Amino acid sequence: MKWPQATLRSWFGARLGAKARAPAEGEPPHHDLFTAEEMQQHGLRLAAGHRLSSRRGADRLLARLGENERALAQACTLLGCRPDPDRRATPAGEWLLDNFHLIDEEIRTARRLLPAGYSRRLPRLEVDGGPSEPRVYALASQVVTHTDGRIDRRSLWRFVEAYQSVHPLRLGELWAMPIMLRLALIENLRRVAVRVADSLVDRELADGWADLLIGTASQAPRDLILVVADMARSEPPLTAPFVSELARRLHGRGSALAFALDWVEQRLAEHSQTLESLIGAEAQAQAADQVSVANGIGGLRLLASIDWRRFVESLSTVEQTLRQDPAQVYGAMDFATRDAYRHAVEQAARASGTEEPAVAQA
Repeated sequence: MKWPQATLRSWFGARLGAKARAPAEGEPPHHDLFTAEEMQQHGLRLAAGHRLSSRRGADRLLARLGENERALAQACTLLGCRPDPDRRATPAGEWLLDNFHLIDEEIRTARRLLPAGYSRRLPRLEVDGGPSEPRVYALASQVVTHTDGRIDRRSLWRFVEAYQSVHPLRLGELWAMPIMLRLALIENLRRVAVRVADSLVDRELADGWADLLIGTASQAPRDLILVVADMARSEPPLTAPFVSELARRLHGRGSALAFALDWVEQRLAEHSQTLESLIGAEAQAQAADQVSVANGIGGLRLLASIDWRRFVESLSTVEQTLRQDPAQVYGAMDFATRDAYRHAVEQAARASGTEEPAVAQA
């Protein structure tokens, strides 16, 4: 079946209306991936540069979750409704489709655990030139960014512990960490899903032109130059997915079809790119996207296995202060009683405008 650009546009909407862009545009941003030791150092660096905002910002986290939910649903719908179902999605696309039920369940869980106005009670960071955001969400985003979603307990503990050596987090922030990590993982999966869906659109467009070119070369070879001219006038997006798929379909099919690839190579040279470099970049991007999706799914599953009570008690400065009780009465209490004491400290600190460790010390 042939899928020229006009037909693909009806399938995929305005995305295909874009003119050709620089071949490297749209590639995922590069972020350094950190070991546990590097996450510890990163926590120290972040703390040194963070300033708390005195203003109460708008609660944007629920709206952001809704945006991510819609984008993920749209991307997965597109991945599952390919014009030619015989053409498989990329490994990352298959991972997203196979695990969409889990992602959807995690979104519902996040919405249930994130009541309206929740984030307004959390300390917010001052952000130059932009709206403030909850500090704990910013920290969770850094964890996801620099582990590519592959969260592990050791890195998380060391990162938070290092940050707190400069700026102790409040009890509410420590308890909020699991929901903030869930939100950050969902947002990261959204970015990958949109990227994978965009790549599919470009590959399907390349397939449409390849079908047309191959069919014309077989049935009306004299018209082939006209089809290449039509493709050139349509200004297809010379992205790595488009170029690599077109090259895969046309390579080795004779000198007539090599003419189309010659045109592509000429256009790429205008951007100091080569056919080989984009084919390599696409292979790397597909592998990286598969890893990112697998990490994100694994990260969401891991959240359910972490003992968050232990996380809070082992990292809370309030807990450490209360355990200095000379009579050791506090340490002998059960968790529920200790939690009630911590909650009382939290309420007193909020009411008096005093830092929680100072209230616990009093």
